[in-house]
Amino acid sequence: MKKTRVLLVDDHAILRMGLASLIGTEKNLEVVGDAESGEQALQKARQLKPDIVLLDLMMHGMDGVETTRRLLEDDPDARILILTTYGTSDALGRALTAGALGAVLKSIPFRELVKAILTVASGQRYVSEEISRVLAANPPLPPLSPRQTEILTAIADGLSNAQIADKLGIGPDMVKVHVNALCTKLGAANRAEAVAIALRKHLLKI
Repeated sequence: MKKTRVLLVDDHAILRMGLASLIGTEKNLEVVGDAESGEQALQKARQLKPDIVLLDLMMHGMDGVETTRRLLEDDPDARILILTTYGTSDALGRALTAGALGAVLKSIPFRELVKAILTVASGQRYVSEEISRVLAANPPLPPLSPRQTEILTAIADGLSNAQIADKLGIGPDMVKVHVNALCTKLGAANRAEAVAIALRKHLLKI
């Protein structure tokens, strides 16, 4: 029987060890490697060519969303299952939009995790009922464009519209257009609320 080869990615060593031990009891699964960061995951995935990457959503440094994007840039056929303790609908939505085929909570029964791994490794989608409910109750916000992220970061740094215009080499009127579009997209009444929402939804890191 050909075993499904799994790469574990999580910034908690104890969790990686526990998962590796559990997965190792399955006759049709094999843990071929583990990584503690997104950067390390990219290296290991290139070396090991796993059938599936079991990927933590909220990691220090490069998070699960960016790691998903980078893994799929390296290998468009990569199969990624997001594993998370918790997650906002936006972070989960962005991971799935980025190309992850599935998402489950770390608290799910082990038999369901095995089912999720095998389903995603076969190229099919698997999103647990709990995560489906989170996404349905609080639909993810539309993703920000690179320019919007740039301007929102500048706002978070305390820059005025005029200062942002100077920094980015665009007109103040254009900055105002971007700020208004940001507020509309995020459902914010003003600049400060836009930053607060973006931070809460993990759309912005400062």
